[in-house]
Amino acid sequence: MELLFTTLTTLDIILEKIAGWIWGWPLILLLFGTHLFLTIRTGVIQRHLPHALKLCFSRRQEGEGDVSAFSSLMIALAATIGTGNIYGVAGAVLLGGPGAVLWMWLTGVFGIATKYGEAVLAVKYRQKNERGEMVGGPMLVLEKGLKLKWLGLLFALFAAIAGLGIGNMNQANTITELAQEAIPGLENWMVALPLTLATGAVLIGGVRSIARVCAWLVPFMALFYGIGCIVILLMNLEKIPGTLEVIFSSAFSGHAAIGGFVGAGIKEAMRYGIARGLFSNEAGLGSAPIVAAAAKTKDPVSQGLISATGVFWDTVIICALTGLVIVGSGDWQMENLTKAKLCHAAFSDLSHFGTFILTGGLLTFVFSTILGWSYYGEKSVEYLLGLKAVPYYRWLWVIAVFVGAMAPVSLIWNFADIMNGLMALPNLISLVLLSGVIAAETKRYFKTLD
Repeated sequence: MELLFTTLTTLDIILEKIAGWIWGWPLILLLFGTHLFLTIRTGVIQRHLPHALKLCFSRRQEGEGDVSAFSSLMIALAATIGTGNIYGVAGAVLLGGPGAVLWMWLTGVFGIATKYGEAVLAVKYRQKNERGEMVGGPMLVLEKGLKLKWLGLLFALFAAIAGLGIGNMNQANTITELAQEAIPGLENWMVALPLTLATGAVLIGGVRSIARVCAWLVPFMALFYGIGCIVILLMNLEKIPGTLEVIFSSAFSGHAAIGGFVGAGIKEAMRYGIARGLFSNEAGLGSAPIVAAAAKTKDPVSQGLISATGVFWDTVIICALTGLVIVGSGDWQMENLTKAKLCHAAFSDLSHFGTFILTGGLLTFVFSTILGWSYYGEKSVEYLLGLKAVPYYRWLWVIAVFVGAMAPVSLIWNFADIMNGLMALPNLISLVLLSGVIAAETKRYFKTLD
């Protein structure tokens, strides 16, 4: 047992170094630079957000596909809204200071253009599989749009592995950590077993089963958590001006050490804000366009607009609310804090029902992410090995839920960070090289609306 612990500790240290190298300034600048580039290339697509929101709630079903455009957004939001919206924000504040919240928010605002471009390309280059289902995503964009199938295969490989980390094991681990925080003495397996069984029960039905569950779970959980945060902030209205001031000032000047907080400069605020912003909204990661390709739609741009709203809900709204609650509490200045302890301290200090909002939010966010990411992983495996391999991957996915609830937290987070970076690289390459296609499709669509 001691040998196993030593091995895992050593592996964790190695993974942390690799994650730090991958998530260095080159990738951060490439990611944020792509957001800015596509914002300009699409003529500031963010200004069409009201039209995009209208398309979201129309629930129209036009053209070929497997699920409605609304359902595809709900699956994408299920995968996107997860631990990054709560623990990810807390981690960014602990490592980068309060200013990291603003950089997360800016990553979301400009990331809308990237998420839009990903979905446009995914629908444009999608195709049917042997069962007549629509499949697509960066792997097919790289293959059909750029004639770089080898890079598409690499993306699919990274995505299939990444799903087991970002979308599965670290989510399951978070539920375990949360449950043990609420119920001292609770054994890991007591959480892992029912979570594993619930996941398996939904996955048996495939994408339509996932869509049905997500269609009611996602709106409920987002409203429950969002309204809860707003109520908490309204109860502490006098703190909001000071909270906004410290967030904005720290984003561009860093934040000195106070109390137990070790202090962070502008580089740390940018690095952890942007990195955690991607972890939260996944704009540039290449995951969400996989399900966008399955939507019943006739036009790549309309689906692109619908998909882009996912970043708005995820980062511009939910992450911002979490950041205001955490920074406004002032608890980030305390000593010996973990992400979980900071979240519990912040929510419980600001309101007597804050812990209820936090617990309910995390439980629903985490379970929905496990479901949404299972679809991404399946389609990546299908591209690599064919439909015959999908059932085996589903079994692996269900087993990984159980394993994730038992593994060290930092090990899983570092693993997820590495896979995120490796997925992002080929996807960002396709977005930049095919930006002309995105721009042309955008111009065509809005010309028809005039």
